Amino acid sequence: MKITMLGTGNALVTECFNTCFILSSNGNNFMIDSGGGNVILHQIKHAGFSLDDIHDIFITHSHIDHLLGIIWVIRISAQLMNRNKFSGDINIYSHDEVISLINDFVEKLLLPYQAAFVGKRIHLHTVNDGDKINIIGHDVKFFDIHSERTKQFGFVMNYDSDKYLTFCGDEPCCSQCEHYVKGTDWLIHEAFCLYSQREIFKPYEKHHSTVKDTCELAERLSVKNLILTHTEDSDLQNRRKLYTEEAVNYFNGNVFIPCDLETLTL
Repeated sequence: MKITMLGTGNALVTECFNTCFILSSNGNNFMIDSGGGNVILHQIKHAGFSLDDIHDIFITHSHIDHLLGIIWVIRISAQLMNRNKFSGDINIYSHDEVISLINDFVEKLLLPYQAAFVGKRIHLHTVNDGDKINIIGHDVKFFDIHSERTKQFGFVMNYDSDKYLTFCGDEPCCSQCEHYVKGTDWLIHEAFCLYSQREIFKPYEKHHSTVKDTCELAERLSVKNLILTHTEDSDLQNRRKLYTEEAVNYFNGNVFIPCDLETLTL
């Protein structure tokens, strides 16, 4: 299993792309979130993929930095399908509110011939809290993260018999969801900024965590490997060094602060 970070930044970044990534296993790819615009097409290409490589997509919630890229993915994929240049179908998974928005986008923004592929070869699947679906050959369990801002889902993937990857969306893991995180082999979790810079970036006002907060959570729940993402972009050149220096004070496992287009092997 490999993870390719298409983007690592939060909603307001300009020096990197919004957090989204691709999980790859045995030649199959599962994309999580789609960023805030058509830059998703650039990121997919420059990560070494084509749209025809991606047949399963999960959108966590309706915030524009996670959702808006999906209309570009649907539009261009439909154009390729219309020219017989796209093999297979696309499955898009999300909760009911996001699926309703995507249907609105399709109806109001796409040309009729593009929209005609939705329901025929581009399939929108509503998932509920606790649903388990086999995606790219692995069981994925979706869960409601109990966001106070907008309905949002995360997931746990059983990717190698007894190994698990957990993604908590872009908010701190709440107490109701800690059992999904406890003992997980890999946790992908937001870290909006350094704890030492909390007065500058004010993460708590935005329902986000600092590096310290996320690492303390991971340590308490016996996480083995931690990927920090959905961060600010004020000092990308030194972000990895600075975040690692803060992280090791609170977390004894392996910590990764990836850059856009970087690939990790799980």
